[in-house]
Amino acid sequence: MTDSIMSKAATMEIPINSNGDTGALQEDDSLEQAAKLQWSLDEQVGSSRGTRDLQQVMVSGPNLNETSIVSGGYGGTAEGIISTSSIKGPNMHHSSSSSSMMAEEATRGVAVEKIEAMRKWSLNTYKCTKQMISERFGRGSRTVDLELEAQIELLRDTKRKYENVLRLARALTNHFYNMVQTQHALGDTFADLSQKSPELRDEFGYNAETQKLLCKNGETLLGAINFFVSSINTLVNKTMEDTLMTIKMYENARLEFDAYRSDLEELSQGPRDAVAMARIEAAQQQYQVHKDKYERLRSDVIIKLKFLEENKVKVMHKQLLLFHNAISAYFAGNQQQLEETLKQFNIKLKPLGVDKPSWLEEQ
Repeated sequence: MTDSIMSKAATMEIPINSNGDTGALQEDDSLEQAAKLQWSLDEQVGSSRGTRDLQQVMVSGPNLNETSIVSGGYGGTAEGIISTSSIKGPNMHHSSSSSSMMAEEATRGVAVEKIEAMRKWSLNTYKCTKQMISERFGRGSRTVDLELEAQIELLRDTKRKYENVLRLARALTNHFYNMVQTQHALGDTFADLSQKSPELRDEFGYNAETQKLLCKNGETLLGAINFFVSSINTLVNKTMEDTLMTIKMYENARLEFDAYRSDLEELSQGPRDAVAMARIEAAQQQYQVHKDKYERLRSDVIIKLKFLEENKVKVMHKQLLLFHNAISAYFAGNQQQLEETLKQFNIKLKPLGVDKPSWLEEQ
């Protein structure tokens, strides 16, 4: 549209007088009209472009990163123009870089610690495995404490025997519980038959009373046996097991101590240059560390063995006395002595069925 209007303005006819010259007034009017038309067209084009630019700015917003700051006046050189994209807060750079550096250092520190722990574990495992193989094939020497090892072996043998006592006591509890249940059912059956059989009422009645009495005494004996089993189980699976765990730690410390001792002896028999002396000094430090650990655990084992023996004698004295008195009173038919035995050891009876061993204990 603009091109067509401008073409019309450019081809506008200008009248010529009879002498071949254009009229001055008409010429001036025509030129003025053409200039006014050109100015109006330019103004319309400029306003339409300004409107589109303003709409674009309002929609997209100004890009601050592309904004320039002019330091000089009008007509200043390009050196005075500073791009705002290059201006950023120094604190943001510093905080982000410092946080990233701290994260990298923390990650690197964790990785270094893991690698160092793995290296030490591998070296220790190698030395201990080498020492174990040497001892089994009779090539290496080992530290021996004859008295302590005899006590440890005695404890392991005692634990095996007490485990057998515990297994048999649980079997007795299970069988006796079934017998008491059978006596209870038999007593109920006799009592029912005494009501339905007038001619045998007295006979069924006597047997029903006898079975009920036996069932009551059996429940009392079951309480004593369950207390015996519980005490033996605590002694075997907690007290003795705790001591054996300490013994296992002591044996591992003994193996490590002998491994580093053998390593130090091998280095001491080698050359004495600067590198070898540094290795000998490091081996001496490791030897001293494992020696202290071995002696500390050895002392712990001696103390625990002593206390375990005292505790075992005390517990078994009480439990064996309880078991003997309860069994003797039950099979003698002495109900009063059986009840006094339970009072003597502060045993409280529970209803029948509560103390039945679980299916795990029956295995």
